[in-house]
Amino acid sequence: MGGCCSHNVPVRGKVESEVDDGEYENDHSTHVTYERDGARVIMKGSTMFVSMDCQQGKKGVNQDALTAWEDFIGEKDMIFCGVFDGHGPLGHKVSQCVRDNLPLKLSEAIKMAQQKACRFYDANESETGSCYDDLYDENNHNMSLAAWEGCFLKSFDEMDEHLAREVNTDSYCSGSTAVTIIKQGDQLIIGNLGDSRAVLCTRGDRDQLIPVQLTVDLKPELPSEASRIMKCEGRVFAAEEEPDVYRIWMPDDDCPGLAMSRAFGDFCLKDYGLISAPDVFYRKLTNQDEFVILATDGVWDVLTNIEAINIVASAPRRAIAAKMLVKRAVRAWRYKYPGSKVDDCAVICLFLDEQPVISQSNSNSNSNKSGSHGSRSKRHRHRSKSTRNEDTETVDGKVGVELDEEWKALGGLVRANSISKLPRLARNISKRQASKYYKES
Repeated sequence: MGGCCSHNVPVRGKVESEVDDGEYENDHSTHVTYERDGARVIMKGSTMFVSMDCQQGKKGVNQDALTAWEDFIGEKDMIFCGVFDGHGPLGHKVSQCVRDNLPLKLSEAIKMAQQKACRFYDANESETGSCYDDLYDENNHNMSLAAWEGCFLKSFDEMDEHLAREVNTDSYCSGSTAVTIIKQGDQLIIGNLGDSRAVLCTRGDRDQLIPVQLTVDLKPELPSEASRIMKCEGRVFAAEEEPDVYRIWMPDDDCPGLAMSRAFGDFCLKDYGLISAPDVFYRKLTNQDEFVILATDGVWDVLTNIEAINIVASAPRRAIAAKMLVKRAVRAWRYKYPGSKVDDCAVICLFLDEQPVISQSNSNSNSNKSGSHGSRSKRHRHRSKSTRNEDTETVDGKVGVELDEEWKALGGLVRANSISKLPRLARNISKRQASKYYKES
């Protein structure tokens, strides 16, 4: 492979290079794509912007699923990516059903929102003249944040209703999480349901790699989630054999013990606090932002955010970035939990520009400022209100919420942290506004 930049991580008690010469030399992923609804749907492999990989663990059938749609809703500058983690006896069927149907439902919701925006501009143009015509021409595909959130809420709700009606998928005690992202131009809209995660890699002032956590792991021990569950008579506690894993239980029976607070399916718990409404997040991209990782908890249970972005940045080719991350996660499972079965792992890497990623061996180094990174614009970067922990990991902005208290509490949230003592989160006040977006006047 030649001399590739690498990142050093501890493996089996020693420091090992993230890139082994020749390890991926003969790797040629098979592309699996088809056309649907004006988009190019990618089920496997890689493109200029997307690298994907999914590996079955040792727990039985692979319950992870993933997909990417380029030219989403027929728009050339729009990409949709989604990673889905099934659980329960038929979790693989649920995750596959969500993978195949959620993008279509979200696409229809976005088209409806765009039509409403078009009618709004047309009505105002007739009243105010050509100034609205110019505004519409420049922003005819841009929607308000409330409209974006409304699209995600509507499509996720419809997806859950579809699962309830689907005769081929018994989702009473089976379900799936979802972490989804839409990129349009310099905008990222993220919809998260459950405990998978989205992490952005950006460049700091000294050209170091910085992970920005775009989602919050929605687990039962989060104070706001636990409060909702208990108000619905569900129970939240950790079993004696797993003192660090909090789960949702039915009021009068110690089952099913679900380890996330939001999910598709799992209708046995929908009356007891489990919901399918996603948290929706927004970020305006800058020239320093390089790629986004979407991955199931099989990756995040064993790798930190900083480790993950350095593995992807060290990839000699974008096409194998996701495969490298999955392989390192499997290796970390075997090292950290030798007595446990490796979990399924699914990863999508969404690259934000057409240039190859130039990685560096030390994220604190000031080298590699030449080339494409050296030519980056030095204008002031947009920053969401977020905090940084010792690993410089951050949580980015949430749609429609004042960030001061809620996101300071969750800044740098990683799985290793204890989150049972965090202050109660503020209520998402934008849900009411977003849900009204689709009501008829």
